[in-house]
Amino acid sequence: MNAIADIAIDPYTLLRSSLSLFRKPPADLEREQLKQAARQALNEYQIELRVLSSNEAAGVIITSEEVDAALLEVRSRFGSDEEFETALQLNGLDAERLRMAIYRECKVNTVLDKVSARAPKVSDVEIGIYYHTHPEKFNLPERRAVRHILITVNPDFAENGRDSALQRIRELQQKLWRKPHKFEDLALKYSECPTALQGGMLGVFAKGTLYPEIDEALFALKKNEIGGIVETEIGFHLVQCVEIHKAETLSLQKATPKIRQIMQERYRRNCQRSWLAGLSRE
Repeated sequence: MNAIADIAIDPYTLLRSSLSLFRKPPADLEREQLKQAARQALNEYQIELRVLSSNEAAGVIITSEEVDAALLEVRSRFGSDEEFETALQLNGLDAERLRMAIYRECKVNTVLDKVSARAPKVSDVEIGIYYHTHPEKFNLPERRAVRHILITVNPDFAENGRDSALQRIRELQQKLWRKPHKFEDLALKYSECPTALQGGMLGVFAKGTLYPEIDEALFALKKNEIGGIVETEIGFHLVQCVEIHKAETLSLQKATPKIRQIMQERYRRNCQRSWLAGLSRE
């Protein structure tokens, strides 16, 4: 922190900037990274102060329940109260300072939402123009929904050595030959991927998105078919093609909700930026 010791910086804003820029807390940053995070934190804090001093902020009330909910969300990122308290101390915070910072953040966000509500509504004509001037966005390639079971290879653990991992995935393959409808249950029980909690569901993907080995196997399968054992750099997989979505061009009617969402969000951001620029001039 020596690089910025002579500057008063709100610790919560510095933490937020550090995580946003580098996905690390300030204590883990190198000197130049810390300077960059500090500059962004100072800028954000000054903007927040202007927002909170605006006429729009005067009538905004943040309830204790809102702050409690936001604090609970922050606390949920830590495994224990001790881990949470240690993180606060390392970042120059305590429970009260964190609560005040969360309150300020909630109020700033509420004011910005209030301002962005002034943005004009997207018209059907604008949606039509967007659709016809961006045809490439609505030509969808073939996509496939896929589940997988992963057994990782890690020589540091006997049960995950390559031979052991291969034996385990073969045993699962044999079970699926007999009972292919048990794929979700076996994924939940044995897969070493976080997707195990969703029965191994990876998602819906176009060709060329996944590991090349999985990609090749997946796009050779029929619906509900389970492929052979696939090896990637992280381990062994069993892959199931759950659904096949054929290539299509979205109609204007189908594309309208997404276009409206994209354009409305753009209008909201522009409205906020214009308002913030006006505050800076004042």
